[in-house]
Amino acid sequence: MKTEIVKELGQPDILLPRLVAEGLAANDRIKLRLSALQAAVQHARQPRGEVPDLTAESRAAGLAPAALVTLIGGAHLAGDDKVVAPGLAPLLKGVESDIVAMISAVAAGEPPDGQRFEKRLASIRSAGHLDATPEIEIARIGRLTGVESGGPDSLHRLVMDLHKALNRLAARNAEAVIDGAHVFGVRDADHAPIASFMRGLNETRPLKFNHPGLDATAIRAGDRLVIQNDIGTTDAHVIVIIVTASAVTITYTDVHLARAKFFVSLFEGHALKWSGLDKHSAAGLEDDGTFYLVTGTYDYAGPDDRDDLLAAIGASLVFLIDWNKARKLLRSWVAKTDAVRILEWAARQRIGHRGFLELGGNELLGAAVRSAAPTRLGFGERLDQVLGREAAISFLKACLQISTEALLEGQSSRLARDRIGADLVRHLDRVDSGLLAMVLRQIGLARDVAALVQQAVAMSEPDPLAVKQLAERAGRIEQKADRIAIEARAEITRLDARPVIGELVDRIEQAIDELEQAAFIASLSQGPMRPEIRSALQALAAVGVTATEHAAAGLAAAAEVQEGRRADSEDALAAVARLMDAEHQADASEREITARVFAGGLDVTASLAALELSRAIERATDCLASFGHLLRRYTMSDLSA
Repeated sequence: MKTEIVKELGQPDILLPRLVAEGLAANDRIKLRLSALQAAVQHARQPRGEVPDLTAESRAAGLAPAALVTLIGGAHLAGDDKVVAPGLAPLLKGVESDIVAMISAVAAGEPPDGQRFEKRLASIRSAGHLDATPEIEIARIGRLTGVESGGPDSLHRLVMDLHKALNRLAARNAEAVIDGAHVFGVRDADHAPIASFMRGLNETRPLKFNHPGLDATAIRAGDRLVIQNDIGTTDAHVIVIIVTASAVTITYTDVHLARAKFFVSLFEGHALKWSGLDKHSAAGLEDDGTFYLVTGTYDYAGPDDRDDLLAAIGASLVFLIDWNKARKLLRSWVAKTDAVRILEWAARQRIGHRGFLELGGNELLGAAVRSAAPTRLGFGERLDQVLGREAAISFLKACLQISTEALLEGQSSRLARDRIGADLVRHLDRVDSGLLAMVLRQIGLARDVAALVQQAVAMSEPDPLAVKQLAERAGRIEQKADRIAIEARAEITRLDARPVIGELVDRIEQAIDELEQAAFIASLSQGPMRPEIRSALQALAAVGVTATEHAAAGLAAAAEVQEGRRADSEDALAAVARLMDAEHQADASEREITARVFAGGLDVTASLAALELSRAIERATDCLASFGHLLRRYTMSDLSA
């Protein structure tokens, strides 16, 4: 375009799209040159350090990478407060030239703003900040790159304000709008990549809810299509996408390193080549003025390949808004790595975290805990300590999904809170299920000991050695059961589980102790018993085995009641009833044996053996009956809940 003749004809507006494109390109060059200045200072102070590779960033900004590499690599200190570097003067001239280009673009659209920016530039010049010299004071570099809050004007602040003014100008004076993107001077061939980017952006845009951001601008600048999105409200949080005839280049800046890494992780399925996450600093920004820049390049095979990537980029941006806020919140409930894992899942599932934050975040979770489990989670206690790691992650994923669904479907926050509370109860119930599984292991061991007792009393001619070995096996099983009981009590305390579960553990432990005592007594009985007493003892031992089986069946059914299976509650209560019947049978058998002993005809040893053996088995069934009463209470509490 013949720029001078157009001006002469009094039609400067026609130049605006090109000037804005040049101004935005100049902004990219300034940022890169200022980054190179900071890198030069760092290299001068630490000459043995690695020289950062700015090749990808240089090419994306349209600068020759060799010049910046030479400047950084050749930088050295001159005294304590100055840096000398090859190409320093041309770099400073380039910075000034680019600022003039940005001001020219603003002045073309908003002359009063252009005049104010000119005055600010003149003030910076008069202070000597842009003097093109072969050496530069380190303090001057700080003034050039810093944005001190409430401090004097600086070059970096001027550049940031110019960038914002150019963005406003681009949106207000757009030549066209393609699917919501404000576009300047684009060609027909640019419509497809812009539309693809916006398709992805618009698919996930609703997930930002009331948060500002995601306004997109597209500009044709020479042989490059430049798509820009400011994402959220943070000054240093932007993405610039450059599309050429063969490649797509993403330049992404962020004040949070973790979020920058998260952004990169969202494109694991695409063959993007990423530069290292370079750290930069500028006073006045978040996290002590540091921010990070990463560049990804993709050489595409054809238009469809290109457009798929652009759609994926557009769709990913909503998941960056308030990401660090969500990460910090989740970090108070689970480990740091798991918080990121949850957010990655939410992004890949197109659920996001903004709905969760919109409904209150921590307050939402706190209300759910107070409503559904006020005694199960203490103040400041992490979910993974109560539910276990995987269950806590599963619950928080459900929280994000429920929150998003509630807002998208127009549900009330109360309903979302109630749904989250119900899901928390389900997860806590699964914690109970894990504890009940430990109790079930106890019952299994109780049956093993009861079976050994039954085997011992079944011998018509007792073999002292065989019976002793049975008693020793019973002792080992009892010790194993004790270890399970200790482990279960520790878990019950750690998880603040319902007290009734601890009582169930106690009853089974007592039953095992009595059965093991019965096995021990059987091992002491040396002589034969009268057939009618041995038969009664065998019947009683069989009842002991049956009682443990009823206890196991009842507990297994009760564990399923939490899942809302009413049939299982009926099975659990029926098993409890059978357990009571077994206890009554045991009482009757024990009385029968007592009566036969007192009828006489036995020596003292045989009498004592029969009495103590029957009483030990009967006491075990009493413990199992008490277990049954507790199990009934546990089941009924679940049904009432």
